[in-house]
Amino acid sequence: MFPGADAYDLSLMVDEGRVERLLDVTPADVDPAPALTFSRNVFLPLTTACRYTCTYCTYYDVPGQASLMSPAEVEETLRMGADAGCTEALFTFGDKPDERYEAIHSQLAEWGHDSILDYLSEVCELALDVGLLPHSNPGDLTEAEFERLGDVNASMGVMLETTADVAAHSGGRKKTPGQRLNTIRAAGEVGVPFTTGLLVGIGETWRDRAESLLAIRALHERYGHIQEVIVQNVVPNERSSFERPSVETMRRVVAMARVALPEEVSVQVPPNLSPTARLLDCGVDDLGGVSPVTDDYINPDYQWPALRELEDLASGAGVPLHERLPVYERYLSTADANDSSTDRAWVSERIRAAIAADDDAGRRYRACLSSAHGSRA
Repeated sequence: MFPGADAYDLSLMVDEGRVERLLDVTPADVDPAPALTFSRNVFLPLTTACRYTCTYCTYYDVPGQASLMSPAEVEETLRMGADAGCTEALFTFGDKPDERYEAIHSQLAEWGHDSILDYLSEVCELALDVGLLPHSNPGDLTEAEFERLGDVNASMGVMLETTADVAAHSGGRKKTPGQRLNTIRAAGEVGVPFTTGLLVGIGETWRDRAESLLAIRALHERYGHIQEVIVQNVVPNERSSFERPSVETMRRVVAMARVALPEEVSVQVPPNLSPTARLLDCGVDDLGGVSPVTDDYINPDYQWPALRELEDLASGAGVPLHERLPVYERYLSTADANDSSTDRAWVSERIRAAIAADDDAGRRYRACLSSAHGSRA
């Protein structure tokens, strides 16, 4: 049982034999992907408030200093992204900030919102109106909250980081692996195309990494909802004493991810944080969301690469580069990818209509589908 899982009645076990086999994996055991994909996004840090105080994170601000994007700021940023040819609006913020930040809660109430999730729903609507598909990372959610947000999101996500109980998550406001695993489970129950991942170098062991990957696999095998798994190294910053993992460590973890996960689940590395060129032969097939117009607000010291740099990475690896949507193509069919007996629709009619629309945004979305067809999309 993973730490904190009992609080959620979460039944999730990994096979010890699989763990041992995964610990023996090396980069020599995997093949390079035949293509690379990425999503062109605009990054919106809806608020820098967060109930957690993880020691490696520079994203959150303390009460009294946290920011909250206004509707006007959100709309301006969205329109800038649409004008730049983006297809994805990436909304991210700290976990349940309303519980800790009175000023944020008061401002939301003044704008007519009961919570940050109520506000998120409104700005996702605005993104769709502007011509962008929302992908939200709002922290730990319940099934009811996923139901509420699923109608206006093409996909969603939360980083598992690790199934280990590490000191990096310690303190009075502590997130547990059980919370994160329960969020991934809840997304699967509702049927939300989902992104998760590992954060490498925050005090976890090699066994922890293997168990984390197998826990993700087990949830995907149960629900079929995991689009991609990010393998992200921790980076130095003013709050973090963690050292950046070595290239050899990252090569081995990426290879483990490729072996651990089903073929349809992409293995992603962030090109502004990772030694990407040296990881591509380890099974990486996706470079994540990259913005031509906004910063990586979670890692502000690390700029996004330009599209030309992504093309150079792909060219250096001898593979094509394709732009994709924030929702992978297989989730745009009405049937469950793993169960032909159900008529589950992975995305809402609102999202489906946006992609099919005869307007500039719809044509841009369909061009990405055409580009990514035949890759791991």
